[in-house]
Amino acid sequence: MTDPLMKVENLEAWYGESKALHGMNFDVRPGELVTLIGRNGAGKSTTLRAIMGIVAKRTGSIVFDGTQLIGRRTYQIARTGIAYCPEERAIFSSLNVAENLTLPPVLKAGGIPDADLLVQFPNLQRRLKSQGTKLSGGEQQMLAIARILRTGARFLLLDEPSEGLAPVVVKDIGEQILRLKAQGFTILLVEQNLSFARKVADRHVVVENGVVVDTLDAADLAANLDRVKHYLGV
Repeated sequence: MTDPLMKVENLEAWYGESKALHGMNFDVRPGELVTLIGRNGAGKSTTLRAIMGIVAKRTGSIVFDGTQLIGRRTYQIARTGIAYCPEERAIFSSLNVAENLTLPPVLKAGGIPDADLLVQFPNLQRRLKSQGTKLSGGEQQMLAIARILRTGARFLLLDEPSEGLAPVVVKDIGEQILRLKAQGFTILLVEQNLSFARKVADRHVVVENGVVVDTLDAADLAANLDRVKHYLGV
């Protein structure tokens, strides 16, 4: 067992006066792909935003690679090697694929070169001059993931990458995520699609009402499927 690359302890977070996280505790080891699963509103996406420092207030502890992230600004957190891909994808509609792809700055050495990204995401190569508004949902998701890979980050926060996509596209996204894991990226993935989560994750952290209520290895999930489905309201 290796030491955690990220350790979250007693994490609480607020939107204005509304408290969304009530003491999250989990860790992620180097090279792991860990999912946060749970019902809508459980606090999964808020956890990613709290890690990045984009909530109104947060307390507790988030230690990443020996660095305490509580008290740091979002740009400082990004420079530690963490990249965030939001659920809404945040593609700039007035920019084409090439412009969207190269917009984020390189923050650390070791990012994937643009030419290699286009090999890894061949759909983007064919759509370089297309505006963001003309991309399919799957193409937007691939662009959103691809552009954070050039920053040099090695720890990826991915929020609902399968949301609203056709099954064949979800399969492609899953294969891309597994390819990134094989390349050595560590990934914390928010996902409500249990079938998708089971295919990609090493461990599953179950979230309910802003706290962790269960943690299961991939091998344990099948044996506890009914319990997990109860958490998800399936």
